Amino acid sequence: MLPDFDLPDHIHLSNPKQIEWGDYSSAFPLQMSKQLSLSPISIAESIQKKLISNTMFENVTVSKPGFLNVTLSVDWLCASVEAVLEKGSSFADLQEFEGKEAQVEFVSANPTGPLTVGHGRGGVIGDTLSNLLTSVGYKVTREYYYNNAGRQMQILGESLRIRYLQSLGRDLSLSEHHYQGDYLVDLSTQLVDNYGDSLVESHWKEFTKIAEENIASQQHSTLSDLNIVMDILYNEQSLYEDGSVDNVIEILKSKGLAYEKDGALWFALTILGGSEDRVIVKSSGDPTYRLPDISYHCNKLERGFDLVVDVLGADHKDSFPDVLLGVQAMGYDSTKIKLLMHQFVNIKGQRMSKRSGNYITLDNLIEEVGADVVRFFMLMRTSESHLDFDVDLAREQSEKNPVYYVQYAHARICSILDRAESIVANDSDKVIINLTHESERVLMRKLLELSDTIDRSVRELSPHYLTNYARDLASSFHAFYGACKVLDVENIQLSKSRINLVKAVQIGLLRALELLGVTAPESM
Repeated sequence: MLPDFDLPDHIHLSNPKQIEWGDYSSAFPLQMSKQLSLSPISIAESIQKKLISNTMFENVTVSKPGFLNVTLSVDWLCASVEAVLEKGSSFADLQEFEGKEAQVEFVSANPTGPLTVGHGRGGVIGDTLSNLLTSVGYKVTREYYYNNAGRQMQILGESLRIRYLQSLGRDLSLSEHHYQGDYLVDLSTQLVDNYGDSLVESHWKEFTKIAEENIASQQHSTLSDLNIVMDILYNEQSLYEDGSVDNVIEILKSKGLAYEKDGALWFALTILGGSEDRVIVKSSGDPTYRLPDISYHCNKLERGFDLVVDVLGADHKDSFPDVLLGVQAMGYDSTKIKLLMHQFVNIKGQRMSKRSGNYITLDNLIEEVGADVVRFFMLMRTSESHLDFDVDLAREQSEKNPVYYVQYAHARICSILDRAESIVANDSDKVIINLTHESERVLMRKLLELSDTIDRSVRELSPHYLTNYARDLASSFHAFYGACKVLDVENIQLSKSRINLVKAVQIGLLRALELLGVTAPESM
């Protein structure tokens, strides 16, 4: 008999390596052994006795050194798949966070050039996470933070002005610190076409405004091509204009957390447990990015969000803890702010044209392989891992390409259901019985894992689990299709059950692709 104890929030289940160990295995008894002062085997056997009478399970076994293994009953699996047909696309949605609000900030590129493939990865991660958060009940705000203040905007304006004068025939050169991309050459040509030489005497600030508006428009056109639409565009400059940045300085000073040294203003992070103090206003009077970032995150919490997620590149890893300490110093609950950091993207495969400068733009990549492929490939590895984007594989129109493989599963389902009309015409019966083939069991089990996949993706802020799920579900379906005859006029009842299973799988696959922002073609 087990003593009373508190269950952890989540108990991890895995698929056993050997089929005779069942559908799922858990090391929970091993994890609880020390707390309960009992052997893992005795804990597992006690749990086994509790579970064995539950109709959900066909079998419950214990294996050394303390694993608990369960096999789901066919009746329970069939009934659960019937429930999928009844509930439709919402069958896996959880409403755990109903009434809560979340803000997800992602992409947030400087308006100084075309979006890179790295921005694309952040965009896909952020947008997919937003979809997942919505599915568990959050009201989600997608936000793009424009870093449109500071020295880089002056450099942008100067760069465009020089390109404009070059287009008019002036003998001028860009310095190494200016923006070199061809996109400014194209824009300067447009300015000459539209305005002639009337802008010759214009200040760099006027060119900054022109460049910012043009580039921002291009960036959001690119995101739209990737099926990403932002709810809010937040300008960094507004934090200076409304006094928010100055307010941070005043409060930090009043708390003894800011001091002057060498003509600069320093944030005394070590007082708060930080590794070292940091400059927040340079001796030139220009702020470092930590200062407006602190102000911006205070603003996020002032807007009442219950959860704030920053989807940022790996280059923000060192500064993010400092920003959180700054938010805490300002009197806000920094625990509501989470970081989803993503690593860089390397393009591998055949050469691609670099039409916008010395790097491959996100536009180039979308044009080359399509939005569906870009979105899916960007989520095929954990965010923390570097991603090698294989362009050759992305172009493949075969089962080697994971996007093609998943989408083909949906197209095959549509074909089956079209042909099934002759068997189930006007038949609304959703009963599923006699599905005992191993490939049917595996397919039903995989389908029902969608809600757990969504839950895990949200808890760990790891949307790549959803991509893995889609691939596994497609693989299980293709295996089922190869092993079982779905349309059999000599066994109508079995055919009806299998057709209903196929319909349920279509619901699950469609929902997964919808959350991923990937289309589900009906034919291929």
